[in-house]
Amino acid sequence: MLPAVDETFLETAPTRFVETFEVRLPASTVWGELTRDGTLDWCRGLRIDWLTPRPFGLGTRRRARLFGVLLRVDEEYFVWEEGRRMAFFVTAVRPPAYRRSAEDYVVEALDADRCRFTWTLAFELTWLGRLNAPLTGPIVKRMFAETHRHFEQLAATH
Repeated sequence: MLPAVDETFLETAPTRFVETFEVRLPASTVWGELTRDGTLDWCRGLRIDWLTPRPFGLGTRRRARLFGVLLRVDEEYFVWEEGRRMAFFVTAVRPPAYRRSAEDYVVEALDADRCRFTWTLAFELTWLGRLNAPLTGPIVKRMFAETHRHFEQLAATH
């Protein structure tokens, strides 16, 4: 069981990745994509399962798997501002790559048809996580790029 973190960890973690991009979709559409069943399925090798029934809120739990067995992460939300922001900390991870880990999603409306999405990943790695650190950056950057591409493709169909 990994320790809970608070919002300060998102800013002070030893390893952080932050991506912000403008999306040509309403904030409600982006929020809906981030909270739907199968969310982030546009990221190659990533599978997300919600473990808590809807409606989601504080304490919501989900499980993420990267490439099936490469990494399994259990998560619990400690921030939930419906339609705008959600953040979770990792409660368990296999293999033990993190001492502490959290993610934050912020969706800010710019106008009726555009929003800004900011995705923050924050880690304190174990020795195993540090050993695999050369892979972490490219995987995270690929997830950011695939997410940006997903929202661009979705905007093109709306």
